[in-house]
Amino acid sequence: MDKLTGIGLQTLNRLEKLGIRTIQDLIFHLPLRYEDRTKVYPIGTLLVGMTVLICGRVEYIDILPRGRKSLVCRISDDTGYITLKFFHFSANQHNRLKPGTLISCFAEVRHGFSGLEMVHPDYQVILNPDVDITQTRLTPVYPLTEGLSQTILRKAVKQALSVWNSEPNSLIDWIPSMILKRFGYPTLAEAIQTLHAPDDSVSLSALQNGSIPALKRLAFEELLAHHLSLRISRNKTKAWQAPVFRLCTDNAISEQFLSALPFKLTGAQQRVIAEIEADCLEQHPMMRLVQGDVGSGKTIVSAYAALLALAAGYQVAVMAPTELLAEQHKRNFSVWFEGFQTKVVFLTGQIKGNARKDILQSLADGSAGIIIGTHALFQESVTFHRLGLVIIDEQHRFGVHQRMALREKGQKGNTRPHQLVMTATPIPRTLAMLQYSDLDISIIDELPPGRKPIVTSVIPAERRADVIERINSWISKKRQVYWVCTLIEESEVLECEAAEKTAEQLTIALPDVRVALIHGRMKSKDKDVVMQAFKNHQIDLLVATTVIEVGVDVPNAGLMIIENPERLGLSQLHQLRGRVGRGEDDSYCLLMYQSPLSDTARQRLGILRDSNDGFVIAEKDLELRGPGEVMGTRQTGSINFKIADLARDAGLLDAIQEVVEQIVVQSPEAIQPLCNRWLGASTDYAEV
Repeated sequence: MDKLTGIGLQTLNRLEKLGIRTIQDLIFHLPLRYEDRTKVYPIGTLLVGMTVLICGRVEYIDILPRGRKSLVCRISDDTGYITLKFFHFSANQHNRLKPGTLISCFAEVRHGFSGLEMVHPDYQVILNPDVDITQTRLTPVYPLTEGLSQTILRKAVKQALSVWNSEPNSLIDWIPSMILKRFGYPTLAEAIQTLHAPDDSVSLSALQNGSIPALKRLAFEELLAHHLSLRISRNKTKAWQAPVFRLCTDNAISEQFLSALPFKLTGAQQRVIAEIEADCLEQHPMMRLVQGDVGSGKTIVSAYAALLALAAGYQVAVMAPTELLAEQHKRNFSVWFEGFQTKVVFLTGQIKGNARKDILQSLADGSAGIIIGTHALFQESVTFHRLGLVIIDEQHRFGVHQRMALREKGQKGNTRPHQLVMTATPIPRTLAMLQYSDLDISIIDELPPGRKPIVTSVIPAERRADVIERINSWISKKRQVYWVCTLIEESEVLECEAAEKTAEQLTIALPDVRVALIHGRMKSKDKDVVMQAFKNHQIDLLVATTVIEVGVDVPNAGLMIIENPERLGLSQLHQLRGRVGRGEDDSYCLLMYQSPLSDTARQRLGILRDSNDGFVIAEKDLELRGPGEVMGTRQTGSINFKIADLARDAGLLDAIQEVVEQIVVQSPEAIQPLCNRWLGASTDYAEV
């Protein structure tokens, strides 16, 4: 950056906030959008919604004192007039815009109180009417941070491009020319030049919708770099040794386990178990993701994987994101392994003193075969005698470092434990192909027999009284109800307060109904007591925060009301809804929203109403909200693209799989530079 002139320390610090530390970073800091200042529009031709450059003389100027103080002036040309409005203004501005002054303005045209208007236009006073005020190219608009203006950033980028052009070897094009030719992509230099300074052959609409080859080429390179980094990490994983579990040679243990279950496994569960068995016979670590919709039976599949490890003399660690879910796993695993002389222990941050000491001792000496818990499992004090399998539930909720820490507890010499990760959040194919291409993916795509689709309705909060009446009628049939409270603020305290208030109101409104409350700030044992009471039908109506999103299983609860569903993502709503529909009777979910709904929120809730297929819902969620939101995380190691857009560029992924193979074989020297260019240090995280 020292080659750039006129950029002080303060600007450098602000650029660093945008992740810009080098000239290369500046070159790859692409415009968010473009402004068309290549043509001046007559004021009389303007329509609402147009964002255009105009030119006119000031007719009058005034400061309106009513309401929010504003500076208003009217300008006109030979075809018409328009009002300009400024809410932030100075005395100097008032003096500059005197009647008769010729100015150019650029902004969006809106409906105003007295006709068309522009609010806070970008304007210039024109001293010489003969000077051309138009630009020869589209004007780039870059992502900014506080204290950084478009003018400064445009100047910095222009200099960076100039430095780069004068040093032809500073940015090497690592994609072989035959690949570029095959897809009709420009060179790296042409693509970057086009995107920063598009000439008149490039249309604004093509730039905005991402259809131009220059943008496709850079998105392609970025996606290629992600795939190559995952390929590297997969190869690294295969270089490690892992314990071999040979249970399938002894069917007696397997038959004993399966015959004791109160249900039969579905075909999909049996298929996934066979895939896991095959992995565990290999000498390198299993890295398998099991995804399946809510209620598809992932937990029993993970328990079977645990059986493989136990039979081979190894310990198993099961990590869940919440105490509530970890407690449910503890109950299930304890029942399923009752006849196997296996000690199942439970560890969370709440367990202290001698109880904790005993658990840690049983893990260290190997007397405990299965440990189930939360984040507490990867704390320094936890050591294992012989950890052979790590099972992570709802894995995307854990930070990458947390997952690495647990895996490394089982690392001895060049041997690592097998890893099985599970998610009930269906992952769109495009996201799975990218974020999880270093994992083998198993899909449980079949629900247990007898499950009926959940009937979902979308209703306004004004109908709350009708909903309460429906609850009364439902409970009179000896059925149970969930009422879920959500808050837009990411505050557990506020969410709990809202749930407490709702529980009080419902207790008053439904005097004959047994109402209880559960939220994330309750002590573990108190939550357990409430959930057990609900499961035993000592409670009719359970008011809850989103802590019940995963893991809770009460077949008799067939009605759920979700307040403010517009505040949650589609995948999270689908997960919540999955708490009902677990019995053989009809189940219902009411999405009770606050009016008015935005068009996007209406569309999202409509998708949930019309579909019970988690994979369809996840694909739509990806289109509407992007990968970081869908996965419920923007942690280190999660996908954070500079240029690629998964919804827009999904069509590139199939070709990329093929090109990866080609580069690995024909241009291996390009792999590391491509990864460094697009991912930097984040390639370290790909292994988990």
